[in-house]
Amino acid sequence: MIKNLVDIITMGCSKNLVDSEILIGMFEANGYQCRHDSKNPQGEIAVVNTCGFIGDAKEESINTILTFAKRKSEGRLKKLFVMGCLSQRYLKELKIELPEVDGFYGKFDYKNLIKDLKGPEYNTCEGERFLTTPHHYAYIKISEGCNRHCAYCAIPLITGKHQSRKKKDILSEVTKLVAKGVKEFQIIAQELTYYGMDIDGKQHIAELISDMADIPGVKWIRLHYAYPTHFPKDLLKVMREKENVCKYLDVALQHISDNMLKAMKRHFTKKETYEFIEMLRREVPGIHIRTTLMVGFPGETQKDFEELMEFTKWARFERMGAFAYSEEEGTYSAMHYKDDVPENIKQQRLDKLMALQQEISSELEAEQVGTIQKVIVDRKEGNYYVCRTEFSSPEVDPEVLIPAHEKHLRVGTFHRVLITNSEEFDLYATTII
Repeated sequence: MIKNLVDIITMGCSKNLVDSEILIGMFEANGYQCRHDSKNPQGEIAVVNTCGFIGDAKEESINTILTFAKRKSEGRLKKLFVMGCLSQRYLKELKIELPEVDGFYGKFDYKNLIKDLKGPEYNTCEGERFLTTPHHYAYIKISEGCNRHCAYCAIPLITGKHQSRKKKDILSEVTKLVAKGVKEFQIIAQELTYYGMDIDGKQHIAELISDMADIPGVKWIRLHYAYPTHFPKDLLKVMREKENVCKYLDVALQHISDNMLKAMKRHFTKKETYEFIEMLRREVPGIHIRTTLMVGFPGETQKDFEELMEFTKWARFERMGAFAYSEEEGTYSAMHYKDDVPENIKQQRLDKLMALQQEISSELEAEQVGTIQKVIVDRKEGNYYVCRTEFSSPEVDPEVLIPAHEKHLRVGTFHRVLITNSEEFDLYATTII
């Protein structure tokens, strides 16, 4: 146990990661050292930043808390704190069930943690956000919460209504990060296309991204977590005309059957979905679309699932993830629908859908062989440099592997490469001199 050392463990999504990075900056401004997601925690203080989105994530968060509670009972930890989505949603229950925890904080009051820990000695300066990502990219959170209220989703129950950050604060943060060497920005929100609606009733995402793209030193901007209903078409113009706005859009569609879309309260139809995909590809030639699909939602028939399979064949998404429906207490679907699709059927459908996507991905990746691409170097791993094109987000998308013996490459630098081979989800390349 090392004095004044804090281990911070982040569960769940990149939005939680940003919160952890802000907290680390605050800890270090108050004289502590921090380690993030250490495989060998040795600090006298531990903070678990939890996820409460679906059952598996909640279970993982609880197990992590219990692991550190055991360390505390064994005298290997002095203080244990819990923050994030799980404690935001289940604060009363967790306080009763986990008395070993010294303090619980939610999504919006976690900055009080250090104040409560240090008392009058607390340094009110929040300090600089500490990046846990490689130095060349960062996540930028532009809002919290969501106003969409999809039937299956617990996020609005956890984070509340949509709250946009002030544009000047976002642009200031980007400018500061550029000065620290960040070149690539992943723009994240639960629903980024809603940005600005809570301020003056208008969507300002296109204006925000355009202004961000004009900041000197910003090389790549990538957009995550859009919603198809009332999608702002002026954003596509920005993507098409600004060279540093990646032709990449992460937009969750969930399903294609009108039966399912209505039950899910998506406020979007099958016809509109097909037209939406056609519009994206027409307005932004070469765009790579990432989406998420769901199987096994209450009432999903074999016909509904077959519609989803046909849609996936037609859309040929460059990036796609899928998951089986998991009932979450408090949601509309949990209160009004019966979870009537057997678990084995859910799994069979999920496996079949992902097998189809694997075929599509393999074909799309093979089409890249012989092309010249611009990549950024993320890291060296074994005998390869691991890189990404503008069409891949960190950690979740296909990577480009370059033999390390060819040439010395520095992490965070851009290079032009020739794609020489492909696998189902990755590409191989050689640098162009």
